[in-house]
Amino acid sequence: MFRRLALPAALLAAVCALGAAPATAAPAVPTAPAAGSVCFWTGAGQHGTSWCYTPPGYTDVPEFLHDKAASFRSDADTAVYAIDWARDTCYHRLIRAHDLADNWAWGARLDGVSDTTMGCEVG
Repeated sequence: MFRRLALPAALLAAVCALGAAPATAAPAVPTAPAAGSVCFWTGAGQHGTSWCYTPPGYTDVPEFLHDKAASFRSDADTAVYAIDWARDTCYHRLIRAHDLADNWAWGARLDGVSDTTMGCEVG
């Protein structure tokens, strides 16, 4: 009697394990920024390759985002500034706390991010 139960139990365990595998292989959903961060994506709607900035200070964006950010999302409790380094000056764009843009035209100018305007003109 125990032999009859052993095979179906092993088969049931194998089927359950196979049934659980596809759930772990689900496509990745864009992750929310870490608390206090502002994240930028290469694609609209917060898709594509991303990079996150956490204040304070200034940081250049990585090359893959330089003048190529298509969307952003802020989970910072403070405003930050997108920076565009032009030929003889610079421009900033305010990113308000908890702001987001799924189709961000200004991202075509993005060179860096700062917690201050860095003395740049409004752009």
